[in-house]
Order: sequence, then structure tokens, then C-alpha cells
Amino acid sequence: MPDDGGTQPFRTEITAGMRVEWDVPITMDDGVVLRADVFRPVTDAPVPVIMTYGPYAKGLPFERGYPSAWEAMARDHPDTVAGTSNTYQNWEVVDPEKWVPHGYACVRVDSRGTGRSPGRVDPFSPRETQDFHDCVEWAGTRDWSSGRVGLNGISYYAINQWQVASRRPPHLAAICPWEGASDFYRDGSYQGGIRSTFWEHWYDMQVKTVQYGVGETGGRNPNTGQLICGDEALTPAELAANRTDLGADIAAHPFYDAYHRERSADWDAIDVPVLSCGNWGGQGLHLRGNVEGFVRAASRAKWLEMHGHAHWPLFYTDYGVDLQRRFFDRYLKDEANGWEDRPAVQLQIRHVDATFTPRGEDAWPLPSTRWTKLYLDAAGPSLLTEGAASDGTAGFAALGDGVEFSTPPLTEQTEITGPLAAKLFVSSSTTDADLFLVVRVFSPDDEEVVFQGALDPHTPIAQGWLRASHRRLDPVLSTAHRPYHPHEAAEPLEPGTVYELDIEILPTCLVVPAGYRIALQVRGKDYVHPGPSARLSNLKNDLTGCGPFLHNDDRDRMAGTYDGHTTVHTGGAHASYLLLPVIPER
Repeated sequence: MPDDGGTQPFRTEITAGMRVEWDVPITMDDGVVLRADVFRPVTDAPVPVIMTYGPYAKGLPFERGYPSAWEAMARDHPDTVAGTSNTYQNWEVVDPEKWVPHGYACVRVDSRGTGRSPGRVDPFSPRETQDFHDCVEWAGTRDWSSGRVGLNGISYYAINQWQVASRRPPHLAAICPWEGASDFYRDGSYQGGIRSTFWEHWYDMQVKTVQYGVGETGGRNPNTGQLICGDEALTPAELAANRTDLGADIAAHPFYDAYHRERSADWDAIDVPVLSCGNWGGQGLHLRGNVEGFVRAASRAKWLEMHGHAHWPLFYTDYGVDLQRRFFDRYLKDEANGWEDRPAVQLQIRHVDATFTPRGEDAWPLPSTRWTKLYLDAAGPSLLTEGAASDGTAGFAALGDGVEFSTPPLTEQTEITGPLAAKLFVSSSTTDADLFLVVRVFSPDDEEVVFQGALDPHTPIAQGWLRASHRRLDPVLSTAHRPYHPHEAAEPLEPGTVYELDIEILPTCLVVPAGYRIALQVRGKDYVHPGPSARLSNLKNDLTGCGPFLHNDDRDRMAGTYDGHTTVHTGGAHASYLLLPVIPER
């Protein structure tokens, strides 16, 4: 059991109607002392705890660390910054001024090696998960704690909830992972077996910049005057020695092996109440894990909520805070607030004008789903409700923009909500090929319908990926609407031979009006929106349609293997199709 660092001092003050304890020490089993900020009611009556553990530095204000995201949130969602001084608003964690008055303690822990916690940085590692487990137990055994700890937060602070819940800390009572992956391999590192550069770039921009020991370059906490990243100033060599090389680690593990398994959820072990909140536009990292977690977690008390908008704002809105608080009131306070009577699936149904209609459902996929196959026809190239009568081929440069298959204008309004998939018959001139699938929708005047996604303002309707040599399916976990690939080994292609590929396309939701077209683009590289790009201050690359979730590292897509010619076969014995989850009108 971790202790509180013995006699190590920490500062306490009463401010904004809260008792705030800055830099509280929590000693881990190996002697490393992590640091936490605790915000709690002034009364000493025991209260439940909302905890986060992560690498973004508890002393770095949201507004200072992520200015472009803050400005957009405050402009577009004014309720996020209302009713609070915003003094303690931090990136992707709860605002204590909106929780402490309702009888909660909020605990923020700087993860090992970041902010004011010393040690070696190794994101999502078993060491971090053990630290998080022990921090939960520390919080659950304080005099001011009721003994019930809930986890809440966005992205990183959602991902590691799945991990630590798999360890079953005794004082963990409920989790609310908001837009966070749960499978380290499939959800973000190797989508369809194709390596994403996201984690490597994210590490440079958002973790190394607040590593313990960067000194004055990390800035000072405006609330305490302390250095945000610890009182030591380490040399560049010392800093490098105190962190893993995350990009190299991921590149060294191109298949789903022990490295990825120990950084992913153990679904059978997760039995606490779960409120999993995902984003329709979070295709690169903030969608699949939330749906998979809802479907596969062993908990008998679990709910799925799906919404749109940008990645961070909705969490802080009145809608988001009320949703989270009602869930935790039920499972951390035993309040009889009718939470269990809510539908298991709570959807924000998306429309082409970027408005949303709330709707409850009983299960995922939706029980009313009418699974609809649209067959590819190379002669069009078209999407047809019946298979093409004759064989056809559509080829493209394997690293190019590919070929697009489209329906005629729809004759009636059509809702598509749920997981998608494609079965493609493909041949390659080389021993492998990467397939990038993009589901697109076009208005009657041929303008593409895109949305503000989790990060990119021009996010398409749905995306899927598959490296052809990873085509083997898991026969137990695969379904027609969610092909599941073990990604345990590569099975090279015989050039010119036709192979049957089942490709997962991540879930989506859209009510498509009559007169609009649905298209499937089969590409050899990441989708690029033809309009203007955008930028966020915390990201390396411009946002051109896929946000920071790109697959453009030449070391992963080597010349001679991935730069040949790819052919899609249609019709006859090669009846390639797109599977859509069509929801009947009510």
C-alpha cells in the first residue's frame, strides 16, 4: 500500500470554497514519490473521490498549455467557462470548482516522470498502471475519503482507466472514460496493421515538454509559484535517460504481442460500473475503444454515450458535466436518481447540418439495424444494391488516391448508425498492400459532407484500414459487421493473386437526406480533404482531414513492397461490397 511520503511537507490553503492541498506526496512500492493536488470540501466529512493520473502536468493551466483549444472551446461553448473562475481548469480533467461544491474530492496525480513526479516516463506501461492502481488505493484510504474512487477524464485520462480497471483496485467504484482508446495496438498504434505516427509526435509535443526536470522551460504554476516540472533541472542527457523512446518502442513491435497486450484492457476483468463516451468524429483514437469497451467489458452496469463536436469541449459543457455527475452520484454516493432507468445506449444522432438529435437505444449494434450490402461495380465505378452481373477491375497506384465507388442519389432519407465493414477482393503487383477505406457523403451539388471531428475540422463520415498481409481473421471474435484481425504475423501476398479481405470500418452516425450520394473510396494513403487545412498549437502537423492520425512513415511502408499497383476486383465470384448499418425510419 502506498503511503503519503511520511513527513514530507505540502502546502494547504482554503480558497474558492475548497480546501486545496498542493503537491501531496504519494510513495510508490519502489520508493518513488509521486505528487498530487487534492481539491476537496472544507468540511472534514468523508466524500467520494474523482481521480486522474497522467502526464500533462497538474500545474499547467489549460488556457496556457493549450491556447488554441481553449480559445475555440470558450468561443463555441460559453457554458464551459461559466460558473467557475477557471483558475483550476486543466487539460482533459474535471474542473474542481464544478465538482467540489457537489460533495466530491478531486485528485490529480502527475504520472511518473512528468510534472512534479520524478522517475522514468513510460506511457501506458505496466509500471504506470501499477502506480495508478496504488494511487486509487491511497485515495480510497484517506480520512477525508468515503472509500469510493471514480475515474473520469478525456483521452489519456480515459485510456488508462480501462487499464487500471483491469487490475481491479478494491476502492475503485466506477469509471467514465471519455473519448479514449482501449486497445493500444488496434485503436491508435497500428490501425489495420498500418503504423500511425501519432504517438511519436504526441510524445514530442505534449509529454517531453512537461517531463520532470525540464526546469524553467516548463513554466511556473500561477497558483503556487512552483516550477511545474519539479525543482530539479536535469541535463538533456539525464532527461533522455529518464524516458522511453516511445516511437521506437512501437516500431519495434509491429504485431500484436505482449508489449501491446499489457498496454490494453482486459475485458473480462472490468466489472465496475462504466459510462463510456465516444466521438463519432474520433476515428484516429477517440472512437473505437469506447464502443469496444462498452460491448466487451464484463460489467453488468455499463452505458455507452456517443456524441459529436470537437474532442475536448463537450466534456466541460453543462451537458457533459451533468451526465458525468449523475453517473457518479449513483455509483459513488448511492443516490437514487434513476440512472439505471436510462437506455443502455445514449446517442446524439448526427445530421448533415451538424445538428444532433438525442435518442436512446437498448443495445449496440442497434437492434433495429437493417444490414445492407452495397456491391462495388468497377464499370461505374458504382455502389449497387445487387451484385454486378460481370467481373470487373479497378486499379490504382498503391500509394495513390485510389478509386471511388458511389451510389446514385438516394431516393429517400436514410439513417446510417453503427459499425460498418467491407469485403474486398484485391490483388497487388507486390507482396503486400495497404488499404485505406473512406466512407463519404455528397450533397446534390457534389459538396462533400464533413464534420468537426475530435480534432480535425474536416473529418469524413467513416474510415477503416487494413494491411493485406494481416488479412487473417479471428474466427471467435469476428462478426460480419466487425471483422477482427489477430495481427500476430504477416502472410505475404503472391503478386497477381486475388485475395479476400474483410475490413473493419469504424462506427458512424448520419441521417443522409434524399438526393445525397454515399461513396466508398478505396485509397492507398491517408484521406486528404480538398479544402483548407487547420492547426492546433499542441500538434505537429497541419490538419488536412485525418487530424494527427497519419500513416506516412516510409520506414513502415517500404519502397518495393507498398509502392506497386493495387487492383480491386468486383462482380461475379469477386462480389466486393460495403456493409452499412441502415436504421429504419420510426
